[in-house]
Amino acid sequence: MKQRRRRAETAAVRGASDLQKKNGPVAPEIYQTSTFEVADNEEQIRVTTTDRYYTRWGNPTITLAEQTVTALEGTEAALVFASGMGAITTTILSLLKAGDHIVAQRDLYGGVTKFFSEWLPRLGIETTLVDTTEYEQHSRAIRPNTKLLYLESPTNPALRIVDMEKTAALARQHGLISMIDSTFGTPINQHPAEYGIDLVMHSGTKYLSGHADLTCGVISGRRDLIEQVGESRKTLGNCMDPHAAWLLIRGLKTLAVRVARQNDNALRVAGFLEQHAKVRRVHYPFLKSHPQYAIARQQMSGGSGMVTFEVDGSGDDARRVSEAMKLFTLATSLGGVESLVSIPVLTSHAMISAEQRAQMGVTEQMVRLSVGIEAVEDQIEDLERALEAVNSRVRVPVGSGPRS
Repeated sequence: MKQRRRRAETAAVRGASDLQKKNGPVAPEIYQTSTFEVADNEEQIRVTTTDRYYTRWGNPTITLAEQTVTALEGTEAALVFASGMGAITTTILSLLKAGDHIVAQRDLYGGVTKFFSEWLPRLGIETTLVDTTEYEQHSRAIRPNTKLLYLESPTNPALRIVDMEKTAALARQHGLISMIDSTFGTPINQHPAEYGIDLVMHSGTKYLSGHADLTCGVISGRRDLIEQVGESRKTLGNCMDPHAAWLLIRGLKTLAVRVARQNDNALRVAGFLEQHAKVRRVHYPFLKSHPQYAIARQQMSGGSGMVTFEVDGSGDDARRVSEAMKLFTLATSLGGVESLVSIPVLTSHAMISAEQRAQMGVTEQMVRLSVGIEAVEDQIEDLERALEAVNSRVRVPVGSGPRS
């Protein structure tokens, strides 16, 4: 009988582990070693294709982390890296060459925008940025030398939603590799591979590890592409160390329960902010006011723990609000059990130009929240108190009449 794919909650805890009864440790072993002993040189030759040769090439603890991600995403294979940017750069450098072209949506994490606009041109690889939800632009931007369609959904920080089925079909039509940054979505809320996306990337630093104590990245997808990327990882040396892989495995065990709580809290926080007189706009996929609400509900089981809002005031007001928060810790990054707040123009998108930020709609008034698992009542109280720092005029809340 064909084995049924485990549900995400089970895959997060048990990964690809054998559930047959056996006498062994419940927690996975950490192979904290850089190399492995062999009996003779013939065995040395045989192990070069295994995870028991040299840890830059592979390691049993790293393999278990990769198998867990594979089970969660429902893909054919996965790789882990020392960082999310390491996963992105290694993947792109392994699949593209000088003269190739990328079509990418405009709304991207700032580090990726910098890589596309400043680093890849040095290697002869050009990128065309298109409006995230204008799919005719995606199609018109494709050239004979286009090799990759790069996506991010939900986007950072505006939380726009990409129609994954439509974009995956476009990539297949033109023979392109499709790749998505699914960090904000998590494998609990969405499964891009089910819509035909070839490669799914996560900054594992965020939700996958979940405790702000680990830096890592993952890429999963088609086996042929993953194997190609894996060869490049050996050369570029962007591997994860065994102890970090073990921490990732441990973090993944609670992913489903953490994300469920963060989904619930974030939706309530977003609803509170949408009605607040000192908030100009709230970005959250599961609010009915969100422009891609319908597609978000169709392809996501939860709206994520990320909420971005714009204060009805100045950039200075936004900074004051972020600094006035007590429960929401002022820090970059996201996805952990603790609530964080940051100003995107000063953190995630500080490394790109003001013009690029304007094209993305990233404003100085934006405040990005990573909603944790604390009591939502405490989160809302913290926000309500912090919003008193806004010095702007008061508007009528959403749904209460004309905007002031």
